[in-house]
Amino acid sequence: MQRAAVRTPRARPPLTLALPALAAVAFLALPLVGILVRTEWGELADHLSSPGTVEALKLSLLVSFWSLGLSLLLGVPLAWLLARVPFPGKAFVRSLVLLPMVLPPTVGGVALLLAFGRRGLLGPWLENTFGITLPFHTSGAVLAATFVAMPFLVISLEGALGGLRPRYEETAASLGASPVRVFFTVTLPMVAPGVIAGAALTWARALGEFGATITFAGNLPGATQTLPLQVYLLLQDEPEAATSVSLLLLAIAMAVLIALRGRWTGTPADRAHRAVPEDAAEPSAAEPQVTAAATPPPDERWSLHAEVTGFTRLGLDADPGTTIAVVGPNGAGKTTLLRALLGLTPRAHADLVLGDTDVTTLPPHRRHVAWVPQDGALFPHMTALANTAYGLRAQGVPRAESRRTAAGWLDRLGVGHLAHRRPGQLSGGQAQRVALARALAARPRLLVLDEPLAALDQTTRAHVRHTLRTHLAGFGGVCLIVTHDPVEAVSLADRVLVLDEGRAIQDASPAEVTRHPRSPWVARMLGRNALSGTATSEGLALDGGGVLIAADPPPAGTAALAIVAPEAVSVHREKPGGSPRNVWPGTVREITASGSRLRVLITSERAPDLVAEITPQAVAELGLADGVSVWTSVKATEATVVAL
Repeated sequence: MQRAAVRTPRARPPLTLALPALAAVAFLALPLVGILVRTEWGELADHLSSPGTVEALKLSLLVSFWSLGLSLLLGVPLAWLLARVPFPGKAFVRSLVLLPMVLPPTVGGVALLLAFGRRGLLGPWLENTFGITLPFHTSGAVLAATFVAMPFLVISLEGALGGLRPRYEETAASLGASPVRVFFTVTLPMVAPGVIAGAALTWARALGEFGATITFAGNLPGATQTLPLQVYLLLQDEPEAATSVSLLLLAIAMAVLIALRGRWTGTPADRAHRAVPEDAAEPSAAEPQVTAAATPPPDERWSLHAEVTGFTRLGLDADPGTTIAVVGPNGAGKTTLLRALLGLTPRAHADLVLGDTDVTTLPPHRRHVAWVPQDGALFPHMTALANTAYGLRAQGVPRAESRRTAAGWLDRLGVGHLAHRRPGQLSGGQAQRVALARALAARPRLLVLDEPLAALDQTTRAHVRHTLRTHLAGFGGVCLIVTHDPVEAVSLADRVLVLDEGRAIQDASPAEVTRHPRSPWVARMLGRNALSGTATSEGLALDGGGVLIAADPPPAGTAALAIVAPEAVSVHREKPGGSPRNVWPGTVREITASGSRLRVLITSERAPDLVAEITPQAVAELGLADGVSVWTSVKATEATVVAL
């Protein structure tokens, strides 16, 4: 039995808004209806096929297409400049672009006459030097149409460029592509819909231009008399023919607008992300598995030496084949460090030496520093194979060789069977492996990965982590990985660099950082309790109040950090006696699962918050729940105090 469809009632718009809106629609539609009503449909074909109309139509098409070409030649670089390059006077230049859109067309024609006319600023020079006379010539009509129409292209394209996140262009530069190559191979294809929309509007506006043309170029049949100018003349002698020609222009304009409706809207990112079928989920049993033998031995090896100044201030040295995990709280300067090494930020500057080459003064595309952003930043208009080959092509490697090498890297990373898919057809894990293959195929000397696994689910993350570890083992340069995941830091890195407020507070092996973290943030990231304070003869005077007794405190007066493992925190319903030196009252605020054990957050007004890790059986026996009063205890020997 089928159930009747139920329609959800819609709220009616208020009459105070609906009536003026309907009046506006009528106001805009009535003039167009007037053309349709007054058109002599029986004579329409004769009017449109008359020699004068045909000649004016051909001239209009010639002028409008030349105007479109000139607008593309000049307007596309101008839109890119306004969207991408900061410079003094940008607001003034943008006002100049908008001015023809609000300026009366006849005033624009007068301005063109005073600039390019025979008595204008440049007119005499153009005529005497090149023999070019613009007024009352077809070239003058092209110039007038370009003046009033080009702003439509510039504004449309600037908006599209503003919606394109710079990371695509920055990633292309890190793969070795020059700024010009980035513009033509990445930027322009990704904003193609904006270019098409702007070009269509520009062409339609040039086709209908009247005021500036008649003022600057005149109304000469066969030379400057376009369709709008012919309509003006026909109104005086043949109004019926003028109506027919007006209908033709109206039909062309409506056709352009209908073609643009909804088709060329939305940002490149909106169009790039499409639903991925379930069978593309990661990992797939049908996908080839990656083995350690798949990675070829490196041909060259490059060490790293960097002195970073600015917001992030540190020195960094690493031998070839070293992987460094960069960790720290938000705002610590991790991404700033990576962008300084890439040469992409004014916030910090890096004096950078890779191997025996000082690349400090080189632009990003010549540094051989490959970047993998958090989301991979795969170029959505290219296949996985073309993405992977991009860096090699940018470095001048022939197409066939670059594609062969790219296919090899995709195979090594287990995604070779997806070579002809676009990024929107890949799952998150597949896209990350393609991004990594693209970076490694570009033969970088330094590889920087910005949270490469953050967007993946746990199963996919483990699979990609194994793949990444396998291939970093054979990488001949240095790799920096920004991460918030302690498992990634410990399993992937040879060293862990801890940043806080732009400074390096620890640079040691994962084992050392795990045993003796020197940052409260890192300690908590590793699941430890971190208590900061000042050392005393017996332990630590805590910053939040209270005292922690420790077995081996640093010299008195030293800023220090006490690390207490959650399993070392005992929980009691009554105040304990016996050996514990540190006993505090508190209240249970949260109980969460951690594997086969439970983590209990306990807050106190007399001591810092503590996390205890106990068994579910102990929780049940103690009757722990949110809001229950308890006592916590920590033995002095269980607290490790590290001088900061």
